Amino acid sequence: MVTKQFKGGSADEADLRRVDSLAREIFSDVANKWAFLIIEMLGERTLRFSELRNEVEGISHKMLTQNLRMLERNGLVERTVHPTVPPRVEYTLTEPGQALRATVDGMCGWTHQYLGHIEVARHRFDA
Repeated sequence: MVTKQFKGGSADEADLRRVDSLAREIFSDVANKWAFLIIEMLGERTLRFSELRNEVEGISHKMLTQNLRMLERNGLVERTVHPTVPPRVEYTLTEPGQALRATVDGMCGWTHQYLGHIEVARHRFDA
């Protein structure tokens, strides 16, 4: 699969089939459960770190920090530090992050639609 819109760099960088491509690196970064859940929560509104941690049940401080840094590095999340004491830090989705949220929403919809089917398949497989 080759990405359709790629401006700059070589076409090889956009080719998900290539192990050393930038596209595969990005895909690897964002295709994890924590990133999906963070993107879904930030799609609703701007949140502080502690609010995000409360919204994403089960995520550790370390995993939230790592995923927020990764999402910021990839230009999907914007981190804003307000000059207050103590500092107030907020996270929001960028335009590319909002676009990715549409895909995450699709995955959530697919999960809800096929949850029963998958549950039956798992019971059949595990029996």
